[in-house]
Formats: sequence, structure tokens, C-alpha cells
Amino acid sequence: MAEGKNEAVDRTGDPTEAAAPTGGAEWKPTPAAKQKSLTFRWIAVGLWVLAIAAEAVGIFWLLRQRVFVGEDGTLVRDPDTGLLEEQGVEAQFPQWAFIALIVLLVVIAALSIGGSLLWKKANRLDPAKKSETVKFFVQNQLGVIIAIIAFVPLIILIFLNKDMDKGQKATAGVIGIVLAGIAVFFGIDFDPPSVEQYTADQSAVIQLLGEDQVYWVEGGQVYHVCDEVSDIQTGSEIMSGTTAEAIEAGKIRLTLKFESEMRTCGLPVPENADEITEALRAIQAGQVDTPLPAPVWANDVTPPIMVEDAPAEQ
Repeated sequence: MAEGKNEAVDRTGDPTEAAAPTGGAEWKPTPAAKQKSLTFRWIAVGLWVLAIAAEAVGIFWLLRQRVFVGEDGTLVRDPDTGLLEEQGVEAQFPQWAFIALIVLLVVIAALSIGGSLLWKKANRLDPAKKSETVKFFVQNQLGVIIAIIAFVPLIILIFLNKDMDKGQKATAGVIGIVLAGIAVFFGIDFDPPSVEQYTADQSAVIQLLGEDQVYWVEGGQVYHVCDEVSDIQTGSEIMSGTTAEAIEAGKIRLTLKFESEMRTCGLPVPENADEITEALRAIQAGQVDTPLPAPVWANDVTPPIMVEDAPAEQ
């Protein structure tokens, strides 16, 4: 797990023996992060189930409420059907049901938004692979899908309800549309993380430092390659750990200022640091097919780690 600053990292030694990722070098969440994301997802699903259940209550019970005005009307015969009916009797949607419907729409929105926020937190801890296109889309935009399911049928039936007057329909319909829009907005993940993005950050850290070891403090969204930079001299405890542990702590990416940070800590800087920075910028922005350049070291620099290129596939 993450450790305090007093646990210094030994950056010396044979670069060929430096710590490297195991199991294929693909980024994986820590067990704690995996468990936390699972908990968030179960709670989110529970909130969404309640939202859809509330919608069902609105559709199958609340919208069917009506009161009859003029029930002492005169009996007349409908010549088209031959059936008797009370002349002057009118069905209306009761005011208590209208108020309950507005409250129900607010409750559905709150449940939908709460579930979406927790689901997005879970995705930060344990993202999908962008290469798995359908799964990546569904996992990251599930909050939008649930919001649509929880609102659209109910809103349609509000406008189709024959017992509501025009004022009730307009008020409930507009409130429903506005709340649905808010729920959809909170359900959208505009910048979803991916396994590929986290893997690229982890690979960059290992190739630059020789090991998967980074630093962070409470607050902010990035982790750092040096524990002496001003960005983390905030008075808070400086934590250290792997990139996966940084993600678990809520830091979503490697800082793009790693070049100046390495100089601050007196670490050798690759000659193509700018190229690496631009590649990481593109990958962090979602362009995960961008190749990550290997560091190019000066002749008088001992590389922190030696990583051979994989053999070409036959």
C-alpha cells in the first residue's frame, strides 16, 4: 500500500534489475480498488433499481388515479354503444396525485444521479478497455441509459394522460423533461478512463524511473515522479506507491510536467522527453492508439531500466 515520504525509494543499483511490472505489463487495479469499485457499482445498481421501481409506481398506480365530478348526473343511453352513462360526470386527475407525481419525478432524478456519480467513481478505479468498443461505451455511459429508461416512458404517459388538464400536463411534463436532462447530463462521462490510458502512464513511469513508484498528496488529480516538487509541498503527507495505488487514491493520471520534476530530483531526463509528453497527452485525451516512444538516453547516461522490444509477430 501507499507509504509516507519517510519511506525513501532507492533509485540506485543495476538498471537491469530494476523493478518492472509482472504479468504482461497491462495495468491492473489494486485488490482494494477492485473491491471499492465493486461496492460502488452495487450501490449504484441499487439506486437505479429504486429509480425504475419509482417510475413503475408512477406509471401503474399514480397516473391511474382519478376522481369523478358530477356523479349525481342523469342517466342517459349512448346510442352508439347501447350502454348507459351518467351525463355530466367528468373524470379528473386529483391534486394530491399531481403533487405526488412532481415529488416522484424529483426522487427518480436524485436516485438516477446518485447512481451515476457512484458508477463513474467505480469506473475511475476499475475502467474498461477502450479496445472493447461496446463494453467500453456501455460501461461508461450506463448512467445515461438508465436516466432515459427511468424518465422517458413516464414523461410520454404524462402527456398522454386523458384525466390531466392542460396545466397539469404542461407543469409535470416540463419538470420531468428538465429533471431527465439533468440526470442525463450527470450520467454522461465526458472523459472516461481506460485500461490502455492507465497502462501507458504506468509504462512511462517504469521506463523513466526504472520502477513503478510515484508520489501524490490529498487533493488534485495527478501523481508525480518526484517527491520534492512544489506541487506536492502543501503541508499534507506525501504518499508514495505504485501507479495503481495512486489511482486507488483518486489520482487519475501521470503529470505531464514529469520532465521538470525529474530535473528537480536530479534524475536523468531522456532526450525525447517532449515526444513522450505529447504522446501521453494524446493517450490521456483518449487517443489510446498513439504509440508511446521509448526514452532516448544520452551516451553518458545509464538507463534506469533496460526493456527490450518484443519480437515481431510471425
